[in-house]
Amino acid sequence: MTADTLPEALRAAAGEIEDALDALLPMPEGPEARLFAAMRHACLGGGKRMRGFLVVEGAAQFGVSKTSALRVAAAIEMLHAYSLVHDDLPAMDNDDLRRGKPTVHRAFDEATAILAGDALQAQAFAVLAAEDTHSDPAVRAELCLRLALAAGPRGMCGGQMLDMLAEEQAEVGAPPLGEAAIGRLQLLKTGKLIEFSAEAGAILGKAPAQQRQALCFYGRELGAAFQIADDILDATASAEETGKATGKDAAAGKATLVGLLGLDRARVQAERLAAQARAHLDSFGPRADLLRMLADYTIARRS
Repeated sequence: MTADTLPEALRAAAGEIEDALDALLPMPEGPEARLFAAMRHACLGGGKRMRGFLVVEGAAQFGVSKTSALRVAAAIEMLHAYSLVHDDLPAMDNDDLRRGKPTVHRAFDEATAILAGDALQAQAFAVLAAEDTHSDPAVRAELCLRLALAAGPRGMCGGQMLDMLAEEQAEVGAPPLGEAAIGRLQLLKTGKLIEFSAEAGAILGKAPAQQRQALCFYGRELGAAFQIADDILDATASAEETGKATGKDAAAGKATLVGLLGLDRARVQAERLAAQARAHLDSFGPRADLLRMLADYTIARRS
């Protein structure tokens, strides 16, 4: 493998996931076309597709068909896009730029953005539940259950609530969250969906419990490293590099490990988490090299 191996693999997977999303979110005629246009604006034409890449590479460890893996990858990207649409709303982070283009509520309007997010979430579960995703209904049910848990009140939505509460506490001068509390907030808000993305391929492949657990733990450590890297980018990168507004975490009083520990200690923490993520893949041998490389890329990226 060379330095170009992972970037090329990420680009190839992103293209395949983009094609899957395009097929699963067609542009119909009629009055609902505006809703589909907003959904497509949220999902298509940008993004690293890291969560989808995790599904595809995890599924490859167990010989799962590419069609099944791409459908699950697309479903997760839909749900992730829904969360970004709602996160960008004026009632949340009030962002105007996402992936280098106007956010959905800016390109359309707030009501359409809310509906587009709602519809993307529903469509994600419709894709997972469809027979084309897997012939075994038990596998489809497990995928739906695990995604619901990752996205719900004990996952992404719960983490967003904790994030908002932390901002409110900062506004009234309350003591900042400690390292453990920030870690839990970020595990729920970001980590749970990345963890499920890593585990989904093992679910598709009906993998042994030990290997499924290894991918799950890999995803958990990777998700934690990813969030720290994201916080570092918010503090150090430009909007041109990231495709979204930067410098907002500190201004909003958000609870981050960068704010608590400082940049240098946060970087050390991210490196430690990436190393732990790689270690969880030891039993997979060379076939998991792309996933190992992804752990390093996650903390080195500039976008």
